Amino acid sequence: MTELLSLHTPGDPLLLPNAWDAGSARLFASLGAKALATTSSGFAATLGLADGQVTRYDVLLHCANLVGAVDVPVSADLENGYATSLDEVATTYRMAAETGLAGASIEDWSGSSLYPIGEAADRVAAARSGAPDLVITGRAEGYLHGDNDLGTAIARLQAYAEAGADVLYAPGMTDLGEIRTLVTEVPRPVNVLLLGDLTIPALTDAGVARISVGGQLAWAAWHGAATAARDFLAGGVGWRSAAAAGRTDAAPVID
Repeated sequence: MTELLSLHTPGDPLLLPNAWDAGSARLFASLGAKALATTSSGFAATLGLADGQVTRYDVLLHCANLVGAVDVPVSADLENGYATSLDEVATTYRMAAETGLAGASIEDWSGSSLYPIGEAADRVAAARSGAPDLVITGRAEGYLHGDNDLGTAIARLQAYAEAGADVLYAPGMTDLGEIRTLVTEVPRPVNVLLLGDLTIPALTDAGVARISVGGQLAWAAWHGAATAARDFLAGGVGWRSAAAAGRTDAAPVID
């Protein structure tokens, strides 16, 4: 926990790439990543599933594989904890800590609606109680689900900090002014998802402590593979240069 949390410095943010398997984790670590995160959507795609369709068992096994593949801290996207009751939330995060993870997030989205703020805060507290040594990231999901009210996001994240969250995150925010306000109004380091016109220098200047990309690196890889495969299946030759470039880039990692 101490190592990962110490990397969260407002104005000097931790750049946190999201890996979707052990190979991508090793690649990002070899490129200098100081820590890694998982991506629920990217991992689900490796199983041929949509985001939200993966079981707790499969996710925790995946987390253990990533932790075993690299020597840097790993933080997991654990969605809403794969649990309905507070006891099961605590169990999920206890099991997550046992995989060797350094951190994990918990969302306030049930899969169909936002939990009421009090219930959501209780779930953060349950995650904290289940894993006292994990860096817990409390996530306010409103911006991803049609509730783009900054005041609501701030209130929720303040409650999650009070409940024990170490890092705060409202994915989907793209207005730099709102992000600046959020950073000043909450008492914990803030993570921002790099979207839209946001840039790393601008977020650094805004005092953000962590920047992640969610499933975007995974989708970039899938897009590259799809482009090369489409050309191959159409009888083209462009896939050869793409495959050769990919092999050259990957060779130091897989040799």
